[in-house]
Amino acid sequence: MEAGGSRTVTPSTPDGVVDAIVQLLDATPGRIRLAIDGAPAAESEWLAAGVIAALAPRRAMLIRADHFWRQASLRLERGRRNADAWLDDWLDGRALRREVLDPFPITGRVLPALRDPVTDRSVRAAVVDLPADGVVIVAGSVLLGRGLPFDLAVHVHLSPSALARRTPPDQAWTLPALARYESERRPMACASLIVRGDDPRHPALIRPTG
Repeated sequence: MEAGGSRTVTPSTPDGVVDAIVQLLDATPGRIRLAIDGAPAAESEWLAAGVIAALAPRRAMLIRADHFWRQASLRLERGRRNADAWLDDWLDGRALRREVLDPFPITGRVLPALRDPVTDRSVRAAVVDLPADGVVIVAGSVLLGRGLPFDLAVHVHLSPSALARRTPPDQAWTLPALARYESERRPMACASLIVRGDDPRHPALIRPTG
């Protein structure tokens, strides 16, 4: 089925989504930096964990984006529930590049975490070495359209109604930021694969046709 004349939409299953991502990875040579991006309600970390479980042992590592947030004194400078700050300022993109994305293709080395998002304390994580066909999966929210050097990107898309329905009340303040993210950074245009996740039991895969 065509979507807007430029994408194909295929009904799938949760396992089918994992299989599709693994196929993308297997078709890409060398070390791969994969983003799995979605609103907090999309639970991209769970999808990333499923992909890691499906890959060969010791081949992949999950990097949670919230473990590379800026320290609280900086990210909360405009308040704890400032939607624009959450979109623009919380992620420390420079640290993520320095510790993960830039060195990984060359050395295979990554730092799994920088800071605990709850305690705001530095995490004394050991550097991990991954093999020549290793995969680093950075999972979290508002990752795309900000110049980070990912080789592949998966975006879990929720319609506005599903997003509002599945977002807990204490996180509803992020909804304006997510609307800005969709309109300004266009994550669907950045993605190698889009997962339509309004009903997590019955997802669909959306792929570019060109």
